[in-house]
Amino acid sequence: MTGNIFHAKRVLITGASGFLGSHLVPLFQHKGVKELSTPSKRKLDLREKSHCAQAVRGIDIVIHLAAKVGGIGYNKAVPGEMFYDNAIMSTHLMEEARKAGVKKYVSIGTICSYPKVVPIPFREKNLWDGYPEETNAAYGLAKKMQLVQAQAYREQYGFNAIHLLPVNMYGPGDNFDPQTSHVIPALIRRFHEARVQNKPEVVVWGTGKATREFLYVDDGAEAIILASERFNKSEPVNIGSSFETSIRDLAALIKKYIGYQGRIVWDRSKPDGQPRRKVDTSKAKREFGFIAKTDFQVGLKKTIEWYLSQPASS
Repeated sequence: MTGNIFHAKRVLITGASGFLGSHLVPLFQHKGVKELSTPSKRKLDLREKSHCAQAVRGIDIVIHLAAKVGGIGYNKAVPGEMFYDNAIMSTHLMEEARKAGVKKYVSIGTICSYPKVVPIPFREKNLWDGYPEETNAAYGLAKKMQLVQAQAYREQYGFNAIHLLPVNMYGPGDNFDPQTSHVIPALIRRFHEARVQNKPEVVVWGTGKATREFLYVDDGAEAIILASERFNKSEPVNIGSSFETSIRDLAALIKKYIGYQGRIVWDRSKPDGQPRRKVDTSKAKREFGFIAKTDFQVGLKKTIEWYLSQPASS
């Protein structure tokens, strides 16, 4: 199954109104799909099996983006919800897709599924070499079960499910809610509010020594399109930018671009999360030709500009 597999097909994108979904949906405008189904959570709650059955009825291709997500603080606050909601809707959706005769199923995993300590860069073969970092283990393991289910279904039923492992994405339209946002939008909002309110300092969790790899959301959407069209194997595939930065350097960069003049205070009583994150992206390049195009500083500036243009930031 290669080339434009979407032509004249009925495609379901779960989580289409979310951050990644809002960037992925427009790409389908040029794919000649027969029907693009993008149900909202209000219409179909995928934690309900009957709703999953309804969602996949008559569908040829499923791209499962819907997830309950958040930063370190949110993961620590509601680990039970993070596990249950993510595990149950993915399990039901793939089962109902199989029963409905869906031709291809694309599940979106997470870098949080990797063990806490693993050689850098993370290679797909290391995925089972240990337990995930504790602050996001419930989320990471719930998402990891999609891979187990996909491989089991391929073996028993010949079900064409693939599993992608993206790093943290960022970009215009990101979630800037202080309770649930990831580190980039959280810091952008914090530094902006500190500048507007003339606060002398901004407090950031941890030591700043932890590193992260970030992927611009448009690149992430393009990776999903390419994988959907060209990849049909059971092994998981990393999706990343091959760029790693420390949280300390990230905070300094955002402070500079926001124009904040105060100081940064590191709250060492709060967790750093996983010590380092950087993935090997060679399989994505080899298997379906994906290479991230967006320079991190360019993408970060675009994200900040978008946020500052929103009425809520005024």
